[in-house]
Amino acid sequence: MICQKEVRVLRLKKVNITDWCLVGILILSAFLYGWGIWDAGSANSYYTAAITSMTKSWSNFWYGAFDPAGFITVDKPPVALWLMAISAKIFGIHGWSVVLPSVLAGIGSVYLMYQLLAPKFGVWAGRVGALILTLTPTVVANSRTNNMDAILVFFLLLAVYILQKAVAKKNIWLVIVSFGLIGVGFNIKMLQAFMILPAMLVYYWVAIKLPWKKKIAWLVVGMASLSIFTVAYPLAVDSVDQSSRPYIGSSQTNSLMELAFGYNGTERLLGQSTGTGGAFPGMGSTKKSTGTQKNNGAPSGKKPSGSAPTGKMTGQAPTGQQNGGKAPTGTPPNQSTNKNAKQAKGKAPGQSGKMTRQAQGGQGGGNSAFSIGSAGPFRLFQSDLGSQIGWYLPRAILGLIAGWFGFRKRGAKWYHVSEEQSEVLLWAGWFVPVYGFFSVASFFHPYYTIMLDPAIAALTAIGVAAVVKMSAQSNKESMIARIVVSVAVLTTLLLQAYYVWSYYQIISIILIIVAIGLSIWWLLPRQINNKIKIALSAISILLMAGWWSLTPTLSHNSAAIPAASPSLLSQTGSSDMGGEVNNQLLSYTKKHQGNAKYLFATTDSNSASGYIIKSGKAVMAIGGYNGTDPTMSLSEFKKLVKSGQLKYFVMGNNSKTSSGQISKILTWVKKNGTKVTYSSSTSNQSSSRQQMGGQSQSSTLYDLSNIYGRL
Repeated sequence: MICQKEVRVLRLKKVNITDWCLVGILILSAFLYGWGIWDAGSANSYYTAAITSMTKSWSNFWYGAFDPAGFITVDKPPVALWLMAISAKIFGIHGWSVVLPSVLAGIGSVYLMYQLLAPKFGVWAGRVGALILTLTPTVVANSRTNNMDAILVFFLLLAVYILQKAVAKKNIWLVIVSFGLIGVGFNIKMLQAFMILPAMLVYYWVAIKLPWKKKIAWLVVGMASLSIFTVAYPLAVDSVDQSSRPYIGSSQTNSLMELAFGYNGTERLLGQSTGTGGAFPGMGSTKKSTGTQKNNGAPSGKKPSGSAPTGKMTGQAPTGQQNGGKAPTGTPPNQSTNKNAKQAKGKAPGQSGKMTRQAQGGQGGGNSAFSIGSAGPFRLFQSDLGSQIGWYLPRAILGLIAGWFGFRKRGAKWYHVSEEQSEVLLWAGWFVPVYGFFSVASFFHPYYTIMLDPAIAALTAIGVAAVVKMSAQSNKESMIARIVVSVAVLTTLLLQAYYVWSYYQIISIILIIVAIGLSIWWLLPRQINNKIKIALSAISILLMAGWWSLTPTLSHNSAAIPAASPSLLSQTGSSDMGGEVNNQLLSYTKKHQGNAKYLFATTDSNSASGYIIKSGKAVMAIGGYNGTDPTMSLSEFKKLVKSGQLKYFVMGNNSKTSSGQISKILTWVKKNGTKVTYSSSTSNQSSSRQQMGGQSQSSTLYDLSNIYGRL
């Protein structure tokens, strides 16, 4: 397949010459991730509102405050938001400026993938890994939004890259930095960063050549660095008097550590329950959907009844459009208990006739926000998750096997691990735990699977390098290599044909025919048209995966729930999911705010985000993201009103699902507040939204100022 000279190139330990193929791949990634972000709108308006607030004071910046008054934080630590806030401070608050750090992180991850593979397995392995990472749909979708996942993946790859250098140079300081970066990753998205710790620990122990006592000592120091960088920020925040800092959003005890190990920890695995009144039904289900989509009461495959309100349709395709009219596997959550009620329930209170397509039950790219398939070992192959992450899964699994056996040392004991095999262990250690988590977890969004893609890309590339090495060996190994490639091409293209079928049946049939033909061709003697065979195989595997990856770019999509699929091509721009504003309500409250600290209060963050972004004023989300955070008691709320800091209250999206003290506050507001007529069209808009989404989106404004005798 490739001459011995080329095989030796694959074993180069340093890559010093500029690789123009890598330059081309980086340009491609920059285009896919960055083109059209000027239409990002508010992207994820929840985080954009926080970025807006963080640019207004150092305190808001430090804590990651959601609102300009610093009442409550977002539901994640602020490291990624710090980068976005710095970008917004430099360039101004725009959709593209808050998305830019994710774009750069995505490009940086592609470069790091090359640098992790090329010195160990050669430039072609580096190119393949970088290209696979670039052309994975969920990577493109994530890198175009202001969610935190693309930035997290960059920091994790950087940690692995530095650990690889630490092993090669036997440098304790690099070990310290490497494990410290995992602690930084914790303060981006908490325990999700720890998913690759098994890989790093195994790799360090197997790969570094030190006396065992020194090896243990260095590891202890590395873990100390991890611990310090992990807990330093949360402990610093939790140690501050609660009256002197914002409430920690989505926690139940106003603690960042509790948020990390509860809401953002065990509940991700076992099922979300905090603040929602119960776990989401259907998440992690082992039974397939019966075909009835319960989002907003609309059957799967059909649009909800009723006419859409006038105005621009933004965001994502309806669920029924994304899968050829078929319901995705798994059961969507009940909207009344959904943490992400913003995706199904509509927008901020009093929208001016607009409604995103999430409100119809779907989200960008074709899978609804909670369509995660049926729990089990093959969940990631199912269309819900596979259409975002599964395009190269068979090649990665076969690459793991081929890499392990292909780079074994001849004549060595079975327990002796070669340098290349230690790299295989690194990526297998990343792949297996993350794959296992997504196979059994009860609560996550499909776009979280970006965590798996670096391992998929690396193992695919290592598999290519292993096959090249084996093909240059004995006839027996050459035949084994051809069988591995044949199986890889066949399984990968058949799986892709399954994903493509919902949109392009003819192309799916062609893929099946090509898969069978190429798999047979690979079994023939290697001397027959190898270059043509390699080119056709590469094009066939990358073609439709590349097309799926291109769809967010062509549609200029920067979604709050990022995903990719041809359904995006009927839309343009961002899916704000809470970023829209009723201009009449905003105008009225700004005009009559007076000396009040808050423009108004509302139930939840997604009912407030658009108003914060547009006005830059403080809007209190008393229940946090879900509308259920126990931020204050009724007596404390009364004191706030009595002091004149709060004059108005708007019943937001989650007013019906609030509980505890928040429910008592809403009851008190309805009983004692005076309803304000600020727009003659408000009731008509509410009615239109109710027809469209099956949920009443109240925009009722209550004046609280006269409760204590003030005008």
